[in-house]
Amino acid sequence: MLKVLIIDDEPLAHDVLAHHCRADGGVTIAAHCLSAAEALAQLESQTIDAMFLDIRMPLFGGLDMLRGLSAPPLTVIVSAHQEFALDGFELDVVDYLLKPVSAERFAAALARIRRRLGDRSDPAQHDGESLILKVDRTIRRFRLDEITYLQAQGNFVKVSSRAGTVLATSTLSGILAQLPPGRFVQLHRSFIVNRARVAAQQSDTARLDDGTVIPIGRSFRHVRLMG
Repeated sequence: MLKVLIIDDEPLAHDVLAHHCRADGGVTIAAHCLSAAEALAQLESQTIDAMFLDIRMPLFGGLDMLRGLSAPPLTVIVSAHQEFALDGFELDVVDYLLKPVSAERFAAALARIRRRLGDRSDPAQHDGESLILKVDRTIRRFRLDEITYLQAQGNFVKVSSRAGTVLATSTLSGILAQLPPGRFVQLHRSFIVNRARVAAQQSDTARLDDGTVIPIGRSFRHVRLMG
């Protein structure tokens, strides 16, 4: 059973979302909150799977509340204002529903929540052979032995693998913390390489088996990749 909070200062919005929850049959509403303050109290007192969150509320808006949570539950924004969609997705919301919320869009949001929860509980995330990253608005799994190198590019990391290259929403340091020590090596402030894919090493560069040449930063030149 999916345990959710509904957070909105409009009682009618609660009625609509509650109706959709009852129609699903697999959702229980842990609490109805008319303000961010009420929602924060609920989050402190119980574990919530997801919350349906309005943006414009008196005193303390939904996005401000979301920014202030260190470990928020999965969140679906429910708003009459489309212009805040980009801000919501930058905060990693699951979905953004425009009022009035149709049964079809609500069902789609629930499906996304359940997929996210499934990814969190999937033991393959923690098997030591996969890296889980957000690409666009989806969660993708990358096999470690298929990754060639990772490169920091602004607010993203380029993942180069046998399947091609993609941009993941992450930081190089965050990814390095997930990787098994020894198998991947940082050679530059912007590059991590798969040690098994290194074909040759010189003092300031490393050549990978696909021909890519990776610069070795001055502070990383003590690292020995081969032998």
